[in-house]
Amino acid sequence: MSTKTAGGLFPGGYLPRFAEKPAVIMAESGNSLSFDELDRFANQLGRLYQWNGLKAGDHVAYCLENRLECPAVQWAAHYVGLYYTFISNRLTGAEAAYIVENCNAQILIVSAKTAPNIVNAIRSLPNPPKIFSVDASPGCSKLSDALAAFDNTPLQNTLEGSDMLYSSGTTGKPKGVKPNLTGKPLGSTSLIGSLLQQGFAADENSVYLSPAPFYHAAPMKWGQGIIALGGTMIMMEKFDAESCLQAIERYSVTHSQWVPTMFHRLLSLSNEIKTRYNLSSQTVAVHAAAPCPIPTKQAMIDWWGPIIYEYYSCTEAIGMTFTDTNAWLKYPGTVGRALLGTPHILDEEGNELPTGKDGAVYFSDGPSFSYHKDDIKTAQAHSKSGWATVGDIGHLNKEGFLFLTDRQSNMIISGGVNVYPQETENTLCVHPDVRDAAVFGIPHADLGEQVCAIIQLESHVSPSENIKEKLNAYCRENLSPIKCPRVIEFRETLPREPNGKLLKRLLKDEFTLKQN
Repeated sequence: MSTKTAGGLFPGGYLPRFAEKPAVIMAESGNSLSFDELDRFANQLGRLYQWNGLKAGDHVAYCLENRLECPAVQWAAHYVGLYYTFISNRLTGAEAAYIVENCNAQILIVSAKTAPNIVNAIRSLPNPPKIFSVDASPGCSKLSDALAAFDNTPLQNTLEGSDMLYSSGTTGKPKGVKPNLTGKPLGSTSLIGSLLQQGFAADENSVYLSPAPFYHAAPMKWGQGIIALGGTMIMMEKFDAESCLQAIERYSVTHSQWVPTMFHRLLSLSNEIKTRYNLSSQTVAVHAAAPCPIPTKQAMIDWWGPIIYEYYSCTEAIGMTFTDTNAWLKYPGTVGRALLGTPHILDEEGNELPTGKDGAVYFSDGPSFSYHKDDIKTAQAHSKSGWATVGDIGHLNKEGFLFLTDRQSNMIISGGVNVYPQETENTLCVHPDVRDAAVFGIPHADLGEQVCAIIQLESHVSPSENIKEKLNAYCRENLSPIKCPRVIEFRETLPREPNGKLLKRLLKDEFTLKQN
C-alpha cells in the first residue's frame, strides 16, 4: 500500500483516508482513538521526550492497564527512536522498580490504577525516572497537562524505536532482551506487520481482537502491526470468555490471538452461549504462549473451523515455528515447522539427538540476542556451537515438525526417572470436572521427588476424597504410573500470568514452607 503523506504512523505518514478511522477501540465501552488522534498524541509525547533530553537509543517505561493510551505511548517511542518497556501491572513495587532500574528508564508513565502500587518503590531508586500519569494520581504529574505545551503536528526525521521485553520471571528475576536499533526511518522495519500481511492476509480492513494484557509481547507487537497496516485493534480491558464472543460479533472481528487457558474458558461456556453470537467474520485465530492440550485444540477446530493457527516463539526471539490447522490435524500436538531459525534437539552434553528423541530445543541461524547486563545467563542460554535455547524440551519428527514436551526447569526426578509434568497437566485439564491444573515435584524421602497436582475444579464440583479418587483413576487410565500424581490438593484459583503462563514457583514455594 502506498503511503505518501508527510509525517505519521507509516513510512512518510498515514493515508489521509485513515484519519477518522478508529485505530484502537476498547471492546467493552466502545471508546476509540482514531488514527489522527493517535498520531497527534504520539507527536506531542515524542516532543515531550525530546524536551526532557531523550534521544534515539534512550529508554522509557510504561505501567498501564489495558486502555486507549497503550498503543499511543508505544507509537510515541517509535517516533523518536526510543527503547520502551511495558511493565506488568501485576508486579509489586519492588519488582517494577527492578525493571525500571535495570533498563535505565528515564521516563515512566503510569495511571491512577497502577501508580499506588509502584511509585513509592520507584522513587526510592538511586536515579529515579520522571513519572507522569495518564490520569490524576496523587504525587504524579498529569501527562495531559505536560503535553499541552507541545505541538502535535508531525515530527521530522522520525526513527524506528523498539520494544525491550523482559522474560516473565517464572523461574527467577525477569531478564531483559535488548535488540539493536536499526537507526532507519519509522516504519521501515515493521517485521510483525509484514508477517501479518503475508502469513495471515491482514490489511487495512482487518479487525484484530486482543483479549490479553497489552504489556505482553503478542498484544503489543501484533497490535502495532495491525495499526501499521491501517487495520483496527479491539482491546479488551480484561479477558472474559462470553465478552470475547460479544466483541467478535459486535466489531466483526477478522483476526484474534489467544492462549490455551482462554480456549479452556471459551469451551467451558454453555452450548446456549456458544451459539448465541455470530462468529462468521473470523478468518484467523492464532494461539501461542503455552502448550495446548490436543483435545482442547481439536474442540476449538470443531467449533470455529480450520482457522486456528499456532506459532511457537519466545521473548528472546531466537526462532519461530508455525502451523496451520491442516498441518496440525496431520500431526496433532505439533507447534509447527520453522519459519525463523533452524531447530535442533540436544542432550545434556550438547550432542544433537536423532528424530523423535526428547531433548533441549535450540535454534541456529536465528537472530542473535543477549540478556541485558547478564553475561552469565547469556552464556548459559547458548550451546558450544553458539545455538540458543530458552529451556524448552521437545523433539522433531521426520518432516521437521516440532513437538514440545515441557520446560527443562519443570522436570521432576522421581526415583531416578525424569518426569515432565506438562503431559499430566494436559490430561487433567481435559477432565470435565477440572478447570485448571498445576503439576510439579515436591520432596519425597525415598523417591527424591514425587508428583503433586494442584487442581482448580469447575464451579459445579466440590473438593472431596471422592473426586481425588476419580481424578487418580482417570490419570492411571491415560498415563504411565510414574506420571500420575501421588498428592492432589485443590485451590479456588491457580497463579497464572494473563498470558497463560503458570507461576509454579509460587506453589512450589508454598510446599517448601510447609516442609520447613
